[in-house]
Amino acid sequence: WSVNIGLIAHDNKKTLMRNLCVAYHHILAKHEICATGTTGRRIEEVTNLHIKKFLTGSFGEQQLCSQIDNNNIDMVIFLRDPESNKPNEPNLANVVLHCDMHNIPVATNLATAELLIMALDRGDLDWRMIYK
Repeated sequence: WSVNIGLIAHDNKKTLMRNLCVAYHHILAKHEICATGTTGRRIEEVTNLHIKKFLTGSFGEQQLCSQIDNNNIDMVIFLRDPESNKPNEPNLANVVLHCDMHNIPVATNLATAELLIMALDRGDLDWRMIYK
C-alpha cells in the first residue's frame, strides 16, 4: 500500500530536504508525496519523483494541514530551521498541532526524518491503514 507523505522545509533547510529525498529516492518512489511549492519543485528537479505541490510558504502549510485534517496524510517531514523567524515561512507549531490531533507521525530534523523513512520501508507505518 502507498503512504501519503507531506514534506515541508524552511528556506535554510530546502537543500537538506532535497538531499534527503535523493538519498531515499528508492523508498519514497513507492509512495505518494506532497510538498509546499518551492520545496516540491526543488525535490522534483533532482529526483524525478512526482510531487503534488501546494502553494509556497505558509499558504502551502495551511493546505497540508487541511489534508491532515481530512486523513489524506500518513506522515510528515518538516525540516525546520530553529533560528528562522521569517513571517512567510510555514509554522511548525501549527503543523505539529494538526499531526498530534490526528495521530500523524512527524519529523522535524534529519535524524527523525531518516527514522521515519526507514520505519516506512520496514512496514512500521502499516497501522495507518486502519485509519483509511
